[in-house]
Amino acid sequence: MTPLAPRLRALVTTLATWAGLALALALALAEPALAQSGPQANPITLIVVLGALSLAPFLLIMLTSFVKISVVLSILRNAIGTQQIPPNQVVTGLAFVLTIFIMIPTAREVYREAGLEGQGSTKIFSERSVQSLLEGAKEGREPIRRFLDKHAHDRERLLFVELAQKLSEDPTRAVDIRSFQVLIPAFVLSELKEAFQIGFILFIPFLIIDMVVANILLALGMMMLSPTTISLPFKLLLFVLVDGWFHLVESLVLGYL
Repeated sequence: MTPLAPRLRALVTTLATWAGLALALALALAEPALAQSGPQANPITLIVVLGALSLAPFLLIMLTSFVKISVVLSILRNAIGTQQIPPNQVVTGLAFVLTIFIMIPTAREVYREAGLEGQGSTKIFSERSVQSLLEGAKEGREPIRRFLDKHAHDRERLLFVELAQKLSEDPTRAVDIRSFQVLIPAFVLSELKEAFQIGFILFIPFLIIDMVVANILLALGMMMLSPTTISLPFKLLLFVLVDGWFHLVESLVLGYL
């Protein structure tokens, strides 16, 4: 057997794992429609599944660590002042790679609890019925619920519980604080809040360098020379000397333990 075969099997397993995670995330929002379609309405169920899967890329972005990581990396680029360096493709790619690294434990839990473990990727998508996939996706939502519940702040969750009660036709109806209706927006808002907090801390040392360089140029009478042009090499030097990429990535990943 060639060394390429184990790599292909590992790749297929990873893709199947993420397919299960995407399906579970998408079906979390499609649950009301699935309940109305009933177990016998296979065509309707299939349409709902296809519609839910079309939302999978959006859900994989919004319901994972991608939001916070991409915002932090964008703020860092603006703080350094390099404008388009690293380019958007690199920032997005690095955020996506770190997101996969962080979400692999959750994806494995989804893969295991959905009953997909031990099934080949071909068997999953060809021999299993749509209804079986739906049942597996319902079981696989719980690891996602636990992930969102762990990283959503209490204040944001209480906010969306109150808003859900006000928007409900029956204001006295109790809203489950662990429902996806509450957890999803609370998680996204919490991620944005943490991203801006990290961005503020990142901005401070680079802002100090800009102020020092601007004062020096003003004292030398070089008012026509842009302080940003002079401070950029020093900001890059500072970021390299403190091993900025290493510590930033380490902090982002450890924040999801």
